[in-house]
Amino acid sequence: MWPLGERRARRRADGAWSAGGAWNAAGVRSSGGTRTAEDVRRAGDERSPEGPGPESALRALAAGEGLPESVSRGVRPGAGSDEIARCLAGLRATSGGLGPALAPLVADPRVTDVLVNGTQVWVDRGKGLVRAGADVGGGDDVRRLAIRMAAACGKRLDDASPIVDGTLEGGVRLHAVLAPVSASGTLISLRAARGRNLSVDALARCGTLAPRVASLLRALVRARANVLISGQTGSGKTTLLAAVLALVPPDERIVCIEETTELRPDHPHCVNLAERRPNVEGAGGVTLAELVRAAMRMRPDRLVLGECRGGEVRDVLTALNTGHDGGWATVHANGVRDVPARLLALGSLAGMGESAVAAQTVAAFDAFVHLRRRSGAAPGSPGRWVSEVGVPVRSGSGLHADLALAVDQGGGVEEGPAWPLLAQRCRVPS
Repeated sequence: MWPLGERRARRRADGAWSAGGAWNAAGVRSSGGTRTAEDVRRAGDERSPEGPGPESALRALAAGEGLPESVSRGVRPGAGSDEIARCLAGLRATSGGLGPALAPLVADPRVTDVLVNGTQVWVDRGKGLVRAGADVGGGDDVRRLAIRMAAACGKRLDDASPIVDGTLEGGVRLHAVLAPVSASGTLISLRAARGRNLSVDALARCGTLAPRVASLLRALVRARANVLISGQTGSGKTTLLAAVLALVPPDERIVCIEETTELRPDHPHCVNLAERRPNVEGAGGVTLAELVRAAMRMRPDRLVLGECRGGEVRDVLTALNTGHDGGWATVHANGVRDVPARLLALGSLAGMGESAVAAQTVAAFDAFVHLRRRSGAAPGSPGRWVSEVGVPVRSGSGLHADLALAVDQGGGVEEGPAWPLLAQRCRVPS
């Protein structure tokens, strides 16, 4: 005789399967009165704390062993090993937060972004956004999916806190917004984290870096230049920054500061600090500015700020002007010539005047490197590439950027008026 809790779980499972319904791509029942991925997850949660999870069950199947009883309750009676594996894959995707509809998209190595607008799903495979055929259910299903993702990040998402940022398992970055803040229904933005970083050589091979730009980046690292990478959202700033940081000598210590942890360069001595939002009582928050000040006490050889987006720019400029050379940062901007205006705007948020921002920027940064993104790029041409390199300059009219290199999408490079100055700074032949 099975224990009472076991018998109840079996009756619930048998009743759900006998109601009929279709199997989805994850091997989990869907639609009216049938067993869904969420039902399977709950059934798995009823097992004892020490019971096997999906990973151990998959290992057992691979070894030719039977499926653990506590897991098999969520599987259709008589299912084969392939069917069981699909069910477990759906369970694993659900418990990890992504769900069986979105997990395959994020796992695709070509995909950089997955966007859910209400019930529509869009993906970017490096050539611009295209509609995906993934079925995420109705509006209520998408809302529950977003809330589950937030919970997997250890964050709260509800009517009282309708916007959330977090990092899912595997480094996938999450941003979600609930209605009515979003008039289009629940919005989910996922930025995929690739298992391995691209190197500078790899970026050169795929056309993101012209050979001359790749050589310049290596020279900037060797010369311990302070560099600001600019670009639009999704232009590849973090990818380029991770590739560049891999060039840093292994005996140097890198301290990376980010809103959410994305930078994981191939470097043996890199530590990461991440901002923390305050709780519902408004306590416990740690800002980027506080992290910059903390990082300066950690003996960094290289100080890296994932993104300048607020008043922390004052602390970054201060750090780079007090002997912390070899630093890197990123900022959102439309072009090299727009970076000074962006820095002036950020500096004003920290109470800095234009003259102070201009003076500290020229003293702090040796170069600006701009990435451009082109939607609908032709086959064989890069969707993202370094299009400009500039140098910050202060004149009577204020802070501006002079062009050092201009790069077309085909890799053609043209020198600008600031190239001799940049070549002198990073000690490369002009």
